[in-house]
Order: sequence, then C-alpha cells, then structure tokens
Amino acid sequence: MSKRPLVRDLLKEKEVDLTASERKLTAVLIDGAMVAGLQSITRLADSAQVSTPTVIRLARKLGFDGFGDLQDAIREDIAARIKEPLAKLEPVSPDAPRDHIVSRFVASATANINRTLERLDLAEFDRAAEILSDTARELHIMGGRITRSNAHYLFNHLQIIRPRVFLMDSSPSVWPQSLLDMGPHSALVIFDIRRYEKELEKLAGFAVEQGVSIVLFTDVWGSPIEPHASVCFRAAIEVPSSWDSTLAINLLVEALIAEVQSRLSDSSADRISALEKTIGESKIFRGI
Repeated sequence: MSKRPLVRDLLKEKEVDLTASERKLTAVLIDGAMVAGLQSITRLADSAQVSTPTVIRLARKLGFDGFGDLQDAIREDIAARIKEPLAKLEPVSPDAPRDHIVSRFVASATANINRTLERLDLAEFDRAAEILSDTARELHIMGGRITRSNAHYLFNHLQIIRPRVFLMDSSPSVWPQSLLDMGPHSALVIFDIRRYEKELEKLAGFAVEQGVSIVLFTDVWGSPIEPHASVCFRAAIEVPSSWDSTLAINLLVEALIAEVQSRLSDSSADRISALEKTIGESKIFRGI
C-alpha cells in the first residue's frame, strides 16, 4: 500500500502558497474528483482558463517533476478509489517473510487509526458534535453496503442519548417518504466508502436541496458526496484483505458518541434512567 500523500491532500496543504491562477486550476481538479487531471495538459489548462506553464508550475510546487509525473499520481489515486475486492490484495513474493495475518492486520489497522487522527480537524469534529447534539434537529442516519453496521452502531447509541433519531431504510424506494419530513431542521449522517454508491449520492443531493446538513464519513480518497457535506471525516481503510476496514471510522463514531453524551449529559441521564427502568421491568437481561 502506497503511503504517498494523495494529490488532493497536497493541493490543500499547499493552498496558501498558490497563485490565483494555480487556485483556479486546483478548483477544477478537486471539483472534478481529480478526473480533469487525466486530460492533456493543453485541455486541462483550457478548462481551468490558465496557461500550460501554470499547470507545470503547480505540479512542481506539489513536489512532482512535471505534469507527466503529476498525472501518473492522479491516475494512481483514481485507480485506488475504484479498486474491486480482489484487486486490494497485494501480491506477496514467495521468498518474503510471512508474519501471521493477525500481526499484519493489527499493524495496518493501527497505521490507519494513526493516519486518520493525524489528519483529523478538531474544529470539524466539534462542528459534527454540535450538529448531532442539537435536539432541535431530527437526525437521520444512513450507511452503505459495507458501512451499514457503522450506521447501526451510531443509531443504537444516539437514540438512547437523545430523541428524534432515525435509521433510514436501506432500500432507495422508501427514501422519498423520509425526505418528505427533512429540511433545515434536519441532519443526515451518511457513511460512504469506496466503491461509492450512486444511490447515496442521489440521496445526499436531494437532502441538500431541502436544506439538510450532512455529516459524512468516508475514506481518504473522498466520496463524491463530500461537496454536499457540512462536515466530512476522511479515514484510512486499507488492510491486508479484500475488504476495507472501518475500524478508524468507528473510532471517530465512538468519540462522537461520547462527546454528544457529554454535551447532553442532563437530558441523556434522564433518558438512560427511564430506559434502564423499562429494561429492569421487562427482565430483558439476566440478573446475577
């Protein structure tokens, strides 16, 4: 797994050092999910209304030898975003030492968590906590094919902490009913990692048109939903498996749950007490 910074991250890191023309070029690249960078240098310059020397200058500011080198990096980033499960397993040389899968998985998962925390914007985290703890808002939560369990986990905790939390049905055919009641008083939490789901992108688009605030959990490459999001968390997900790991995502989820409960400590204590009373009376759990 390559640890080279993504081109889009390099663009954001260098943003303060860019000229006006370079910023126009950056906007074209980021708004188009970097796909515009696969064009010829002339077409890219024309689409951004800048000169070809500007394209070359930007590539060098990002640490590349020239446009060709930058374009190779963009191509690599895009290929990683759309990897199919079998392509995610890296070939291993027969002569290479083979650590146990547990050791390799733990090393990758730990690196993912560290990488995610290094890039975490604490102001963004606080903004998400503010949205989720605002009881004047309805909260709707939606996960994708792989991230549905993350959505369920967040839902199970938030519905205990605060009222008006809803887990959206996985079937797009029933989403219009949910959208009927969404507006500026609502927030929608979406989990979407590679290979990004078109239906989730459509849902986000409809929700934003109705004034809904979106909190997005995605991967390092960034879901197409990101431009719609009020808050976006990008987590590292690569492990030695055909399937991506959501451990780093769930770490952020658990931290948010703790912060929301802290912000709503008085009201959540009343809800939890009422819940525990009902659980005790119903004898759902075994006693000692």
